[in-house]
Amino acid sequence: MAIQENTENVIEAPAPTAWPMIFALGLTLAFAGLVTNVAVSMVGFVLFVAGAVGWFRDVLPYEHHVMVRLEPKPAAVIEEKIGVDYLQVGELGNRAVLPLQIYPYSAGIKGGIAGGVVMGALAALQGIVYHGSIWYTINILAATAMSNLANADTATLSSFIPQAFLVALIIHASASILVGLLYGVMLPMFPRYPALWAAIVAPLLWTGLLWSSLRVINPVLDARIEWRQFIVCQIAFGAVAGFVVNLTEQVHTMQHLPFAVRTGIEAPGLGEKRED
Repeated sequence: MAIQENTENVIEAPAPTAWPMIFALGLTLAFAGLVTNVAVSMVGFVLFVAGAVGWFRDVLPYEHHVMVRLEPKPAAVIEEKIGVDYLQVGELGNRAVLPLQIYPYSAGIKGGIAGGVVMGALAALQGIVYHGSIWYTINILAATAMSNLANADTATLSSFIPQAFLVALIIHASASILVGLLYGVMLPMFPRYPALWAAIVAPLLWTGLLWSSLRVINPVLDARIEWRQFIVCQIAFGAVAGFVVNLTEQVHTMQHLPFAVRTGIEAPGLGEKRED
């Protein structure tokens, strides 16, 4: 059927009618009566004739039409390109694992070595001032691993013992580097007052832990340690180690990078571009 359109924003469309549905219902009932009852076929035949007559009258000799008003066209959508500002890790509530920046491991090693040198110098000075020998404090440290020195007298501890010197050097160097690494990991977690944490809080914490446990681990050695001078050495170590670590430039953590990049797997397009 042809649809005509005029200039008044109105179109002429075929009129809706229910006669085709009545025609189909009558045809269905007429055949259904063949397996049910003849009365069903008679009702179906009546509906079939009525539907056919009504349907043909809607289209012959002229089609029935109705006027339908057109809906106004929606306004044209204009595309607008807007730039996207990507959030940095931790910005405006973007979840992140803190701290965002840490010190490299080399900073902790350097801090531990520097703090160990200062602590060793103070310990040697302490042995000279209080016992007249630079080897006294060295032998006391070696006694933590050498049982034959735990019960040695003052004269023996004030003498030079090569094995004790080597053992004390290994213990002091290992402990200094490990504690320096701990400083490198710990200080970024305390962004406010790092000097207080490095020089006061941390040395007092592990000194108190050592003081409370050494009397059980080694009572003889606990009786020989001069705790006031020991605390001074620990504070000096913490201050120097924290100062050296704090001077090092921090690096960003890789928490926002994909797992493949963090593990060092070749993953083109996932990591940041590098300039050759």
